[in-house]
Amino acid sequence: MERTSFKIRDWQGAREQVGRWQQQGLNVVFTNGCFDLLHLGHVDYLEKAKALGDRLVIGLNTDDSVSRFKGPSRPIQDEQSRARVLAALQFVDLVVLFNEDTPLHLITELKPNTLVKGSDYLAENIVGADVVKESGGEVKTIDFVSGYSTSRIVEKIKTT
Repeated sequence: MERTSFKIRDWQGAREQVGRWQQQGLNVVFTNGCFDLLHLGHVDYLEKAKALGDRLVIGLNTDDSVSRFKGPSRPIQDEQSRARVLAALQFVDLVVLFNEDTPLHLITELKPNTLVKGSDYLAENIVGADVVKESGGEVKTIDFVSGYSTSRIVEKIKTT
């Protein structure tokens, strides 16, 4: 077993771990995304998300989910590679894959204390916001670092 693979859990394992953390009084922060080519914008965003609580859980789109969302040429990296890269980050505590188009069911299962998305979303429009608020949690947005995106990196590679 690789040193970071313990951070990658299935839904049941994630639910159990989140429950243990919450029983210890820890604030569990949840965010989600494709995280196809990890870049400075991702790292900055995830560091800021972790700073909002004690534990950071990432809902990671599966390959099928990414393809439906981003198109047939994506993802560039397979889901297990993306999960391992995220799990290797010291400020990431748990990674759990989801295959749906949105993380609503996963958020409903985990019931994090804090739900985070980028500031390109209005807090009231974030998928799962109502679930988190109903269970006493909060929803936050984080500004992105300007100029960084996976799509921009892909275009740069294509033109180089």
